Amino acid sequence: MDKLLYIAASGAKQDLLGTSVRANNLANTQTTGFKALLEQTRAMPAFGDGLPTRVFSMTESPVNNYAGGAMIKTDRELDLAIQGEGWFSVQDADGNEAYSRNGSMQLGANGELKDSHGNTIIGDFGPVFLPIPLSNIDIASDGTLSVRPQGAPETVLEEVGRLKLVNPDVKNMLRGDDGLFRLKSGDQAAEDPLVTVRTGVLEGSNVNPVEEMVSMISLQRHYEMQVKLMKKAERLDQRGNQLLRII
Repeated sequence: MDKLLYIAASGAKQDLLGTSVRANNLANTQTTGFKALLEQTRAMPAFGDGLPTRVFSMTESPVNNYAGGAMIKTDRELDLAIQGEGWFSVQDADGNEAYSRNGSMQLGANGELKDSHGNTIIGDFGPVFLPIPLSNIDIASDGTLSVRPQGAPETVLEEVGRLKLVNPDVKNMLRGDDGLFRLKSGDQAAEDPLVTVRTGVLEGSNVNPVEEMVSMISLQRHYEMQVKLMKKAERLDQRGNQLLRII
């Protein structure tokens, strides 16, 4: 009975992990540029004395759904969205380079360009700082930044830098606990001149709420089945003990 109990318990554990992944996706249905997580488990034979007639569940690292989210028009000059594949380069809390699809940008008090989570945007030569005060910001499709200094004529635009846009192979990327993506090797991705952006648009989350809810219900039902198996194992164990007492 201990084998049955172990198999059911391992399955229930994976169901709980899967539920937490789906719950995290649902919590980020309105997060700009969020990429959904997909849980992964696989059946592994339980080898031992006798035939390998039982399998248990083994957890694998969740994979990411890199499909693009819906484009939301905002007409705000600091709202950007990657067209097709590619990533914005940002500086994480430790000062290292990371990658994000969050194009909701803000201008800091010292002229630093940041995303909505407070990560500094990286350009060709490091963190992007814009000269302030300024009256207007223009961001071209290739990420080139131009500003009109405060008080300057409307026709005057000064080029002050360019966003670092990258497009590494997603197979070589990992998601961190902070929601940012990095290369598995720890290296910095090379700039890709083919990556382009749209201004006045934000990329929404690619989470499908209906699909996530259906998956959560399915996982919960499967968890209940595993619990029933554990209770069945307990009853069988009790019956076996009763037979031993009779003998």
